[in-house]
Amino acid sequence: MIFNLFRKTPAIEPVYAIYNAIVTQSRQPIFYAEWRVPDTVTGRFDMISLHMALLFRRLRSEAGANKNFSQAVFDLFFKDMDRSLREMGIGDLGVPKRIQKMGNVFFGLLAALSEAMDRNDRAALEGALSRNVFAESQDAQVRALAEYLLRQDATVATQAVDAITGGIIEFESPQ
Repeated sequence: MIFNLFRKTPAIEPVYAIYNAIVTQSRQPIFYAEWRVPDTVTGRFDMISLHMALLFRRLRSEAGANKNFSQAVFDLFFKDMDRSLREMGIGDLGVPKRIQKMGNVFFGLLAALSEAMDRNDRAALEGALSRNVFAESQDAQVRALAEYLLRQDATVATQAVDAITGGIIEFESPQ
């Protein structure tokens, strides 16, 4: 407990900048209008989760301060989800249960995506997206989202970790 007092925490501005970039990218209209990701709280959570997974995949091999940065972005993500649930009228007793469920969903999705992407297994990636993002089987949309994620993963992988932890991440257009 006392060791947390001495843990080096990342500057807050880059954490907010990265989280805002992820949220902005996750709100691209093509995801909801053309690829038919459900335009619901759950669908938007899923899209943010997918982009968070891309960030964590990039930073996972880096040690030290990058782990703290990843944790700070993760904490901000769930602080934002907590705030959103409260704004939707979920009571104080219901929020922790929902946040815990969202955390479980996030970690399950992260594990499934990372495993499929590490193996470069497009079929497993599409299966994970079908199960986790889409309410109904929509092959063309699942393929489009899988292709998009593979492109983004390659794009984010080329970006310097120092730039990311400095608050700059770039995503390609989903078009």
